[in-house]
Amino acid sequence: MPTRFKRSRTVAAHFGLTPRRFQSGEHDNPGRISKAGDRNVRATLYAAANALLMRTMAGSQIKSWGMRLMRTKGRRRVVVAVARKLAVLLHRMWIDGSEFRQEQVGGRA
Repeated sequence: MPTRFKRSRTVAAHFGLTPRRFQSGEHDNPGRISKAGDRNVRATLYAAANALLMRTMAGSQIKSWGMRLMRTKGRRRVVVAVARKLAVLLHRMWIDGSEFRQEQVGGRA
């Protein structure tokens, strides 16, 4: 049910694709992903993001964004970031009822 979430950005947090926060006073240490929510959905999004980055030859805005990010961050961290972006994109498509178009991929997520 897509109306369960007010904003598409909260979908990634629901499936545990956002960093767990450790905050105490002045210290704010982002940790590993929270791993909340359904493990199978998270694993599927991760596998899709990994395939998008490592296996596909076709270019897209998400892939080029991920490859730029991979220069400074590690591969696994980038795959999680792309998986988060895919979750947001898929939720937005589900709400709008729109179809996937290659040239419209990207933007802020």
